[in-house]
Amino acid sequence: MNSIETLIEGSGVHDDWRPLLAESLLTLESDYLESLLRDDTWLPGVDRLLAAFRRNRSGVRYLLIGESPYPRHESANGIAFYDAAVDGLWSEQGLSKAVNRATSLRNIVKTALVAEGHLQKDSAGKITQESIARLDKRGLIRTLPELFQNLEQAGFLMLNATPVLHSERKPAHEARYWLQFLERLLALIAENSSHRVTLLLWGKIAKLLETIPASNHYDKIVCEHPYNITFIDNPEMLQLFAGISVMRSCPTANS
Repeated sequence: MNSIETLIEGSGVHDDWRPLLAESLLTLESDYLESLLRDDTWLPGVDRLLAAFRRNRSGVRYLLIGESPYPRHESANGIAFYDAAVDGLWSEQGLSKAVNRATSLRNIVKTALVAEGHLQKDSAGKITQESIARLDKRGLIRTLPELFQNLEQAGFLMLNATPVLHSERKPAHEARYWLQFLERLLALIAENSSHRVTLLLWGKIAKLLETIPASNHYDKIVCEHPYNITFIDNPEMLQLFAGISVMRSCPTANS
């Protein structure tokens, strides 16, 4: 088994994606690929590197590009913005401690709650823990896995522009290894899709993909990284989340 096959097999990639990923991974330097297989210090690891592609391909409506994996082994799982160490969303105080500490995740949840009409900002323009604690959560999801299941059902494929986080290299440097991979992958997805896919670029590193030719085959929504509080006020993000209802326990599928 060669390096590319090892990475694909290790992550349990869905059959739909295997030929596209095999061709896209050919753009990576062979020495770099071999180094990933020899080195077990990077995140999320060989068994999770391509975990975003465990879902089918035909249902993809949104291609969400983040920046890089979480810097903790228990959190990084190969799916952008999915903190694998977080389970429950709520506590008696509002958001659970784990969600409240994960800034990007916290802002994504708040954006979805506002967009779907579950919450409104207070007179000071804030969404407080107290207002979330008072929220009637009947009919809402309870866990982070449910949130990402709903995102997947709504057609999201969520990966990072820099899928490898290495302690000895900055994400912006690591991203250079993957730019050609992403360009080829975007081209192949567009060529093999029966419908137009929307490219969601969250953050500065992801925004680099806006300039590559393959991105012209997509509708594009470019915004700040969810780490920024302004993400909650972004009208395009509010419109996006209003249309997919990911906080409801039985969301309406987006088609």
